[in-house]
Amino acid sequence: MTCGNSSVWNAFLRGLPIPIRYNRVLILSLTINPAIDRNLTADRLAFEDRAYITSKRESAGGRGINASCVIHAFGGKTAAVVISGGKAGAQFEAMLKCCGFPVIVVPIEEEIRTNLTISDLQGLTIKLNEIGPRVSPAEVRRLETTIVRRLKGASWVMMCGSLPPGVPVDFYAKLIGTARKHGVKTLLDTDGEALREGIRANPTVVAPNQPEAERLLDTALITNNQVLDAVGRMRVMGAESVVLSLGARGAVGASATDLIEVIPPRIDVVCPIGAGDALAAAFVWSMRQNENFEQAVRWGVAAGTASARLPGVAFASRDQAEEIYRQVEVRRPS
Repeated sequence: MTCGNSSVWNAFLRGLPIPIRYNRVLILSLTINPAIDRNLTADRLAFEDRAYITSKRESAGGRGINASCVIHAFGGKTAAVVISGGKAGAQFEAMLKCCGFPVIVVPIEEEIRTNLTISDLQGLTIKLNEIGPRVSPAEVRRLETTIVRRLKGASWVMMCGSLPPGVPVDFYAKLIGTARKHGVKTLLDTDGEALREGIRANPTVVAPNQPEAERLLDTALITNNQVLDAVGRMRVMGAESVVLSLGARGAVGASATDLIEVIPPRIDVVCPIGAGDALAAAFVWSMRQNENFEQAVRWGVAAGTASARLPGVAFASRDQAEEIYRQVEVRRPS
């Protein structure tokens, strides 16, 4: 299955049945609140002092798009469902034409958002996001129909990022239930009420970062025991498995049969933005390769760590992630 005019991809893009031999191959990502990402690199970021921009670029952004980019780079089969509207939406769609994987666009009336990321050469990063466009009830229904029609061709669906105004907070939760009926595994990577509602719907895995988990549980996660307790609480709330990203400290993973701390090697962080997206994507890619939970979390931490070494918002290749994978340490709490 490759991007282009193949009959298989054309059928999938139109939501038609595809041959049985291709079923359950695809990892489907969903980005309901995409953006034009404006990425600036400065020589330094200092309070009340001048800095100089050394480079700038624009790219199509959104957690689901980022996840599909990583999966595609790793050699996995993926497609992305996105909303798009306005002049920014037209620019967004043009940027995705050469991404290498199919993108299914659900048009909306309002203009999609623009986000700003500023990084300096020392690794300090500031990210400023717009809230996003208002999506009408009819557009929400059209989005839901678009996703459901493509579940039969998917093995996983990744629900990534925030919900823009107008999308019900239980949207992900309902989609998790629908995916389960189709035998499709789910990864939930969001925040706030969408995370709270979604985790109750029993996703296959939930993948919050530390601040998102702290907001969900209304508690600070400072000590190792607090982190271990947090993943247990999230499983009690409904998640079958949890991968809690801790930034430079790696991740803690919990499944029905395993509890692991996955620790990356020390690196010089250049830009951590997007590392969590790489972690979630590499985890699902590994699981789709029929690797076990421990291997999948290791791949996730390796991809996130390798991506954080790159300037701007960029994602590591499989070879770059594999270099880190060999150095990742796995511990089991006593």
